[in-house]
Amino acid sequence: MALMRDPYEFISRQCRSFGSEVFEMKLLLRRTLCMSGAEAAQVFYDPARFKRAGAAPLRLQESLLGVGGVQGLDGAEHTQRKQMFLALMSSERLQQLAATMTDTLVAAAERWSSMEQVVLYDQLHEVLTRSVCQWAGVPLREQEVTKRARQLSAMFDRAGAIGPPHWWSRHARNQAERWIAEIVEEIRAGKIDPPQESAARRIAFYQDSRGQRLNPKIAAVELLNVLRPTVALSVYIVFMVHALHLHPEYRSRLRQQDGKFAQAFVQEVRRFYPFFPAVPAIVRESFEWKGMPFEAGTRVLLDLHGTNHDPGVWKDPSRFVPDRFLDWQDDAYTFIPQGGGDHLRNHRCAGEWLSIALLQAALEFFVSKLSYALPEQELEIDRTRLPALPRSRLVISNVRLI
Repeated sequence: MALMRDPYEFISRQCRSFGSEVFEMKLLLRRTLCMSGAEAAQVFYDPARFKRAGAAPLRLQESLLGVGGVQGLDGAEHTQRKQMFLALMSSERLQQLAATMTDTLVAAAERWSSMEQVVLYDQLHEVLTRSVCQWAGVPLREQEVTKRARQLSAMFDRAGAIGPPHWWSRHARNQAERWIAEIVEEIRAGKIDPPQESAARRIAFYQDSRGQRLNPKIAAVELLNVLRPTVALSVYIVFMVHALHLHPEYRSRLRQQDGKFAQAFVQEVRRFYPFFPAVPAIVRESFEWKGMPFEAGTRVLLDLHGTNHDPGVWKDPSRFVPDRFLDWQDDAYTFIPQGGGDHLRNHRCAGEWLSIALLQAALEFFVSKLSYALPEQELEIDRTRLPALPRSRLVISNVRLI
């Protein structure tokens, strides 16, 4: 219950109170170890010590992640499946997606200009659903845009809830998997012909080490692993607009279209604001670290948000300071908003480059192409929900294209 009440701060706060980077707790009646910090991340992402199979609770597999996807694989099977996703992340393809999203934002802004107020978080779900489906080669009829956007957003917006909201998340996943599985089968049958480099075609015709195609349901899970996380970037875009409102002093520098500072601003949004609180793994073989026994089969949680706010690594971590990333040297374990380690060898999110590309494009749009105001509202971040959001879900008004 303490973890649910404070999912983003609980692990780091407990670590500070114990004076240790690791502590033991009971989670759902099961012994669980919690770790925080860069050194903990380096240990956590050692594939000889940890595995992912069986790590995520079933309720998250049946809502957020899906059953049988790349997140639950290990070893050579994980590496091969991960390569399929990394192949989608070429610079050219990411630029195409960013351009598609910008065009979709322009079209949406024209509609927003006739609205008295716009709840940005909700509107972004449709913007990103349209954009990623077009880019991924997934057919999307105009009359089903709202339906599919609600399904994709429910998978991440309701997955951590309890009771009916969580049941809706699971129902939404089941519906979305049936939708995408039918598309996969139609691609294989030649009824749908997506572009050669699209995610839909690559996943539909992917073959494992035995030369076997994925079961249509598993292929649907993996294609949703492209669609769902892209729609989830609505959270980061809302936080980005939130940061622009609280720190207007950065707007002039951003309008100069300094790509280096724009990327630094995006990275600070990813570091500063809460997104994923923690990630799970299972101890593969027993070992000891910091005096704590890690017994085989024990579930372990790595604190992502707390590591990104570790005062031993980050100066003034509770302040929003984009300049800290201007001279930042890439480190796979100190900055882990979407996981740590190597993208191929470890379970660091394959879509991290996609996230950065879309956030930079969205930043340019909101700074240089859109005029808007923020009316009186509750801008305080609600950190008790997953994902965390401003309580108002970020309302904008007086919208017009520049």
